[in-house]
Amino acid sequence: MGLAYTIDSPLRVAHFGIDSVVSIVDDELIEKMHAFYSKKFSLPYTEITQKMQDYRAKRITAYLNTLDTLVKNKFEAFCNELAESKNSLDNFMQMLPSTSEIKKGFQEIGSGGLDMADSLKNFISEHLQSGSIDVNIMTKVDKTNFSKNMPLPAIYNDAHAALRGFANSRLNSSLVLSAGMNPSLFSYIAEFSDFLPDAKRQLNKKIILKVSDFRSAMIQGSFLAKKGVWVSEYRIESGLNCGGHAFATDGLLLGPIMEEFKNRKKELVTSIFRLVQKALQQKDIVLHEPPQVKITVQGGVGTAEEHEFLLEHYEVDSVGWGSPFLLVPEATASDPATRKLLAEAKENDFYRSNISPLGVPFNTVKGTTNEKLKNQRIDNNMAGSSCPKKLLALSREFDEKGICTASRKYQQFKLRELEKLQDNLCIEEYESRVEDITVKSCLCVGLANPAYLENNIVMKGEAQGVVVCPGPNMAYFDKEVSLKDMVCHIYGYKSVLAATYRPNMFIKELVLYIDYLIKDIEAAAGFCTSAQVKKWNLFKKNLLEGISYYKNVFSISGFFTQSKIEILEQFQYLYEKVSFLHIPCQEEILA
Repeated sequence: MGLAYTIDSPLRVAHFGIDSVVSIVDDELIEKMHAFYSKKFSLPYTEITQKMQDYRAKRITAYLNTLDTLVKNKFEAFCNELAESKNSLDNFMQMLPSTSEIKKGFQEIGSGGLDMADSLKNFISEHLQSGSIDVNIMTKVDKTNFSKNMPLPAIYNDAHAALRGFANSRLNSSLVLSAGMNPSLFSYIAEFSDFLPDAKRQLNKKIILKVSDFRSAMIQGSFLAKKGVWVSEYRIESGLNCGGHAFATDGLLLGPIMEEFKNRKKELVTSIFRLVQKALQQKDIVLHEPPQVKITVQGGVGTAEEHEFLLEHYEVDSVGWGSPFLLVPEATASDPATRKLLAEAKENDFYRSNISPLGVPFNTVKGTTNEKLKNQRIDNNMAGSSCPKKLLALSREFDEKGICTASRKYQQFKLRELEKLQDNLCIEEYESRVEDITVKSCLCVGLANPAYLENNIVMKGEAQGVVVCPGPNMAYFDKEVSLKDMVCHIYGYKSVLAATYRPNMFIKELVLYIDYLIKDIEAAAGFCTSAQVKKWNLFKKNLLEGISYYKNVFSISGFFTQSKIEILEQFQYLYEKVSFLHIPCQEEILA
């Protein structure tokens, strides 16, 4: 969801047993939130300044340990409340799925005799546990850092320091690695014993890989396995129907991807386990059987039926929900203006942008305060941001230390270069190139600001406003809702969807991929290469095969009975649309 939106979500939802993920790359945000909560709950706090050795990792460790303390305290108080208050217990039971064994257990105790109070306390003690405080590192955000103009060793890179901060914390949870493989970072994981089996063959800290397809899971899982690191969960996410950065596949759709995981899970586990066994033997650790592996999925899920379909048809261990929780103040951090913007935004307001300095498409919404401030600076001939954090200062085009492409320094360099070419370019081409340069936004500040605004924490430096990165599915949720209502929506007890048409999640993803292919071809404007043509043909082939797969699955599935005919008609229409989509042939390629 971005840096700030889940920065304190564990403290908000973990006592209900809900897992959440905290981004841990922005150590400045983390330090400020540590100070805020230490003061709020009267906990000891000592500032960790940038003058201290390894301050990034130390800040992260300290905040995670404080979160752990606060979550444990809140969970203990919640358990006592459930044991003492029938109203609290009833409210909690209403948030549990109908298939929950815990819910059934509570119901059985409720029908018991005079020893109900003791039975209830014992049952709560034995069966309830708080949600996991998981953390995320985007592997690409791993800039080299400097001291007195000298590059520091790789272990002090941003992502490496974040990893060390988590590894040194007392959390017993998972590290979610996203955005692909970073060999140096992946190798560094094996240097921390918590990621390796202990004397009881248990993992104190686990690895979750966000992957786009089975091949990616096999490659990344194998790399880690050769270091002795076991992947406990492969988290499949839709390439385009998701929040934040959109890492599109070559037209591979979520359904066929999930089918491959379902059919080849045993192969994945067996193959990875052999590599892990061999690597651990060199560390004098013997594993006789593979640890647990979960296959999970997320991206664009919006109804209880879609949720249940993914669980049953693809036999996944769990289904993740993200963007809709941006409208749940009890679960995520944000400012009122941004929540209002999200609630009122329509389908066409959510779009895949080029604002990310990483150069990867970025899902966002029109009308953010960051967008308005950025455009004001452009109008005043002051394009670019002040770049105070430099987390995405990855371009070395003008400086070996790295410059962010959203920074004023970088954009002014590029605009001056472009001015020298102005006489040789038509107005349209010139303006297009200016747009390509100035479209980038300061994500480091924009994604952190919501937590500062919500908690009235002073923000220093140039105003950047707020960046928000919801998935396209956000368009079908139009109001703030309580945590209870959102959970009840997920389990099918009620609906919090907007009273407008919402396409099935698989239809929506397919439309996004078709649009992506069409725009990619149009952007080439005839100046394409044979490699591009080959890629487009593969993309089209995968889309057609994916649609045929869906038509077969939906024809025989017991799900979506009320909308099945409409969905199948949409698949047929989209199949014909893709079939007639023109891909440039070899003769059209310009040398």
